[in-house]
Amino acid sequence: MKSEAWIFAICTVFLVLVTPAYWFVTSASDHGGDWTGTSALVMTTLLVAMVTLYLGFHARKMDPRPEDRKDAEIVEGAGELGFFPPYSWWPLWCALTLAVCVLGIAAGAWWMFIIGSVLGAIALSGWVFEYYRGEHAH
Repeated sequence: MKSEAWIFAICTVFLVLVTPAYWFVTSASDHGGDWTGTSALVMTTLLVAMVTLYLGFHARKMDPRPEDRKDAEIVEGAGELGFFPPYSWWPLWCALTLAVCVLGIAAGAWWMFIIGSVLGAIALSGWVFEYYRGEHAH
């Protein structure tokens, strides 16, 4: 996890440098600066810093993974990487119900938004519990 922490640390440093520069460049204009963009950059900097701290703390506590060690062999990274589900229809139904909700808002038809929300809750529940077949089963 040290490599991921370093990547986010570099992004944090970049954003710490860019945010005041952006504020300075936009405040030089006649309009008094772009507070929306500056606020977004500040929040992005804080969020990236939060991820950096999280990964940094956990990298210290856990044993180094093979990809974190310079003397690691390729065979040490072998094995099962996780569970990857096969083909699923649930993302399609979630996307379609989201489209119905957005169309309902855009058209001003709140009844369409409500129908999309109810069907979306059903589709999202189906996607979340797709592989649930009992207590802690896949």
